[in-house]
Order: sequence, then structure tokens, then C-alpha cells
Amino acid sequence: MTKYQRIRDLREDRDYSQEYVGKVLNLSQRAYAYYESGERLIPPEILSALADLYDVSVDYLLGRTDSKQTNR
Repeated sequence: MTKYQRIRDLREDRDYSQEYVGKVLNLSQRAYAYYESGERLIPPEILSALADLYDVSVDYLLGRTDSKQTNR
């Protein structure tokens, strides 16, 4: 599976722990870690919440663009 490197990088850039992001997303730390490592696919609602948390586009999180800009 794909590792979501950008999600990890964004989390580390903000000095957030996996536990913190999990709480924000209403997930356990372990469930969030599975998503970040690529062991589980990230559901669309979680991708959307992560994009909102980091103020980036879902396409950026998925590596489809290098532009962090959202279309709001």
C-alpha cells in the first residue's frame, strides 16, 4: 500500500503527535497510525478532515498536486 508521506510531514511540521491528530479526527492513535503508514486506505471523510486540519487540498495530501492551495 501507499504511504501517506505528506500527511506525516504536515503532522510533524506542526509538532502534532499521532495521538493528538487521532483525537481531532475522533480516532484512536493506532487507527490514525494505520492510515498514515498506508496499512489502511484513508476514507474520504477522514481525508477531508485532514485537509481542513492542515488547510491544504485533498489532492495535495494524495500527492496529485504540489499546490497546497484549497478551492474554497
